[in-house]
Amino acid sequence: MKTSSYEIFAAVAELSSFQKAAQRLNVTPSAVSHAITQLESRLGLSLIIRNRSEMALTQDAQALLPIVERLLNEERQILNLADHLRGLRGGKITIGAFSSVCINWLPSIIRDFSQEYPDVEIAIVQASFAEIQRDVRLGKIDIGFTTLPVTDALAVFSLIKDEIQCVTQEDFTPLNGHSISKQDLIDQHFILQKSDYDQDTKAALDYYNVHLNAINFSIDDQSIIALVEAGLGLGILPKLALKKLSGNVRVYPFEKSYYRELGLIINHSQLAVPAVAAMKKTILNNINPQ
Repeated sequence: MKTSSYEIFAAVAELSSFQKAAQRLNVTPSAVSHAITQLESRLGLSLIIRNRSEMALTQDAQALLPIVERLLNEERQILNLADHLRGLRGGKITIGAFSSVCINWLPSIIRDFSQEYPDVEIAIVQASFAEIQRDVRLGKIDIGFTTLPVTDALAVFSLIKDEIQCVTQEDFTPLNGHSISKQDLIDQHFILQKSDYDQDTKAALDYYNVHLNAINFSIDDQSIIALVEAGLGLGILPKLALKKLSGNVRVYPFEKSYYRELGLIINHSQLAVPAVAAMKKTILNNINPQ
């Protein structure tokens, strides 16, 4: 949109200089002077007092200025809304997520987003925490789910504290009847995904004196359940991952609780993109509804 005479008038009024107004608006001083002259002619009023030493608004201009500023603000709101609406009519957004998020959260998130913005295409990339963080940083993924904290300079939004729990055979009962203690884990082997052996899970296993040589790594969460069910060891899985898994097993909390923190990460350059902002809002509303 071309610079309007009202915008030029407001700039001159604020800066008291044709030269400074021209610099701000990226036009020539003669264009500023011409626009003011045209506006004065159209309104039939004198707006600027000009002399060698100063430039000032006339009383009529001072009366008009608040209305002009309000008009310009409303025009900015119209343009911002148009940008927002245009950005949500078409285009594509890529979400990076790990297995338990794909299974438990994304179906309702994508359903709600697609109902409101049906023209935006959504792509899902399932990857490890490290891969998601890397690809968000590189701009390959628009929004990513990961564990916190992250070392990259990204916008971070905390989601939940996800409790780490123990999966046992159906006939296993802890010594205290309700939670896993150090005594329960003597000479036990654990089965978990290699990607889950991060700082939070490792801290829990270290506390319970479970060493690396007592850990077997599995392919995915459901495989862990199957191996535990077969009596090949105890599983360790976050609570979110256990929501939709099935098998003849039991799940117990640890006597000393440990959690992983899940969060949403976005490249700072993407925060103002309408589709990304709308998806972020949908995700936060789904996971932490007000």
